[in-house]
Amino acid sequence: MDLNQLTSQIIGAAIEVHKALGPGLLESTYDECLCKELELKSMSFARQKEIPVNYKGHFLDCGYRIDVLVEKEVILELKSCQELEPIHKAQLLTYLRLTGKQVGLLLNFNVVRMKDGIVRIVSDFDE
Repeated sequence: MDLNQLTSQIIGAAIEVHKALGPGLLESTYDECLCKELELKSMSFARQKEIPVNYKGHFLDCGYRIDVLVEKEVILELKSCQELEPIHKAQLLTYLRLTGKQVGLLLNFNVVRMKDGIVRIVSDFDE
């Protein structure tokens, strides 16, 4: 499956969760429910995946974790906030760079329409 199809399926899962729950809940609730939806769709994922920081050739555990990594390809950063800030996008871009992944989705569930809470980010750097 290519990355466009994969992100489309993930977005569909996020919309399904949002339809069922609506806005206003804790991020952890959306995390649990989205992972259940991915499981129901037979998609593999890892939660709270550690990201080591490569500092001058040394890989250091600085406590960074990806919310969800789907099919070992797409990073999901989940939010439940009033509005997405530029730092949220910067954070996801940094996670993409640190992992060498190409695509990430920033999903803010605290919106009236889920499509307004979705940002797809594609890295533009070489591994």
